[in-house]
Amino acid sequence: MSSRSPRRAGLIALQLVTVFTLGLPAVTVAAPATTPTAGPAALPSAPPPVEEAVVEKVDPTAVAALQRMSAYLQSLPAFALTSQTSLDLVLRDGQKVQVDGVARYKVRRPAGFVIDVDTNMKSRRFIYDGKQFTIFAPKFGYFATTAAPPSNREALDMLWTKYGIALPLEDLFRWSDPNGARDQLQSGFRAGTVVLDGVETDQFVFREPQFDWQVWIQTGDKPLPRKLVIVDRTDPTRPAYRAQLTWDVNPTFAEGDFQFQPGKDAKLVHLGIVAPEQPAGGAR
Repeated sequence: MSSRSPRRAGLIALQLVTVFTLGLPAVTVAAPATTPTAGPAALPSAPPPVEEAVVEKVDPTAVAALQRMSAYLQSLPAFALTSQTSLDLVLRDGQKVQVDGVARYKVRRPAGFVIDVDTNMKSRRFIYDGKQFTIFAPKFGYFATTAAPPSNREALDMLWTKYGIALPLEDLFRWSDPNGARDQLQSGFRAGTVVLDGVETDQFVFREPQFDWQVWIQTGDKPLPRKLVIVDRTDPTRPAYRAQLTWDVNPTFAEGDFQFQPGKDAKLVHLGIVAPEQPAGGAR
């Protein structure tokens, strides 16, 4: 998962996104708890709760599964993807409201993507052709365009650092990036085999300091992520994000698929540039 925790927290709370990097994580194993002193033989102590009894550790086979999945995704020159999503929004009184949606992707490497997001809160289209990035709000007819760098990864970095824009499931572009950030896993293991929509998958469960997350990876020679769940442990209500993924790894795209042509009634607006983050204790 990305090391930019303020970014992650904002995304979990505000958008249908998953911001976590599943590349080659630098894994550390949490130290096991101290073994308690045995009580009197006649009065054995009750077993501790499950969450206290489990010694957190990272199974190397779980990390290897992530690496294999990441390498396969990076080998795809193009793909199409549909993501059925669900996000828990937390109200001020702690009550959770579930927001469902769907995101559809067309992606080519090294440069080009179209992402259509539809929820009961908003609809957006994100278009990048290798030179220009455009956001379009189809229900309102507004769009904004800016020049962008010549690769998917560079474009994503620019959108975040300059405009504060993070795209849904953006780490589909970052997995296995050798320059990507590596967070420390506290635990990770294989939970079992699950059939999702007729596809056999292996379920893997991971924990980080602020998030619990799970990924279901297709078995066989196409280790695609088929389902994702992220739980925000920093919030006492434990809001969750869920995404079920349907893939086409052999799509056929036309050049026009990655170009935006505004309609005659479309209205151009400008993207606001965000102020750079100040280091802790720095001047404001």
